[in-house]
Amino acid sequence: MATQRQQVSGAEERAAGQQPEERGEEQRKSCSAVMTKDPVCCLPSDTVDQVAQQMMTNDVGSLPVVENLQTRQLVGIITDRDLALRVVAEGRDSHSTMVEEVMTKEPAACRATDDLEQALRAMATYQVRRIPVVDADNELIGIITQADIATRIEEPTKTAEVVEEISKNVESVVEDQIAVVRKNSKTQKAL
Repeated sequence: MATQRQQVSGAEERAAGQQPEERGEEQRKSCSAVMTKDPVCCLPSDTVDQVAQQMMTNDVGSLPVVENLQTRQLVGIITDRDLALRVVAEGRDSHSTMVEEVMTKEPAACRATDDLEQALRAMATYQVRRIPVVDADNELIGIITQADIATRIEEPTKTAEVVEEISKNVESVVEDQIAVVRKNSKTQKAL
C-alpha cells in the first residue's frame, strides 16, 4: 500500500536513518513474512490413512482441508492429534474413515497481510499450534506453525512467550479428552 511521505521534525530526521528498533519502535511483521507458502493439503473425501501417509511423507503434524484442489477453499484442518483421538482411540477404521468425519471445521485462520501479532493472539486464544493463512476469497495460501515462529522470528523471548501461551492448558484439555475416550471405551465394552 502506497503512503504519502510526511514532514518530519529535526529529531525525527535524525532518527530517520535508524532502524525501527533503534528508534524504540517495534518492527511489525506480516503473516506472509513468517508463513510456509503453498502448504500440502487434503480433501474432505480423503481417507484418514491417506492423510496420515501425507503427514509422514511431508513431516508435518497437520493438513489444511480444502474444498477442492482447484479453488483451495479452506473448509477445515486435520491434525495428528485428531487422528490419535478421533480415529485410533475411538477404534475407527482408518481405511474407511473420511477426513470430513474427524476434521476441525471452520478453523481459525488469518490473512497474509495481517499483522503477525494478530495470528499469534489467535493461536493462543484457540490453543492451536498451527493456523492456516488465506486470501480474501478464503483460498489457502499458507500456514503458520510453531516451528515457523521459532525459526523465523528473531526474538527468542517473544517466541518462548508465544509457545508457552499456546501450550497453556493443553495438558488439561488432553487429559479431559482421554477421560472421555476411556469412558466411551468402557461403555462400549459394557454393551
